[in-house]
Amino acid sequence: MTTSSAGTAPVTVDRAAIEHRLITMRKSVVQLDSLGRLDSARLADDPGTGLAVERVLSLLNDLASAINRHVSEGVLGEAPPLTPAASFGAAERAGLIDAELAAALAPADGPHHVLVQLCLDAEPEEVAAVVSAARDGYREYVRQVTDWIGASPSGRAV
Repeated sequence: MTTSSAGTAPVTVDRAAIEHRLITMRKSVVQLDSLGRLDSARLADDPGTGLAVERVLSLLNDLASAINRHVSEGVLGEAPPLTPAASFGAAERAGLIDAELAAALAPADGPHHVLVQLCLDAEPEEVAAVVSAARDGYREYVRQVTDWIGASPSGRAV
């Protein structure tokens, strides 16, 4: 057990829970990589691909939000963030991820899986760019969280 950045409350972060979520996140990013081209023609011919992409992005968002809430509560001693977007800001304040990544994973227009939903309906040619940005962001998220866990002498976990 260590103390929070404010020096008051003990940090209670379950390293194993975070690492299990990171395993699923790594596998999910690989699934996105394995999909290949995501152009308009493919999405029109194979609507299941769009649904799979949306679901994987939703899962990544949910897993990252759960990690963010857990770490921000343990490190900052704050109430859990109410939205996934707010959880990325809390994760940045807790030192889990940097500000650039927090902004990239909480786009102003909405979460990546929602953007994919909207693009599938109106602008399927934009899906590939949304997926690429999300894939790169979540890959970097996994890297930064893994580094954060390893940076503390106690592993930031009890």
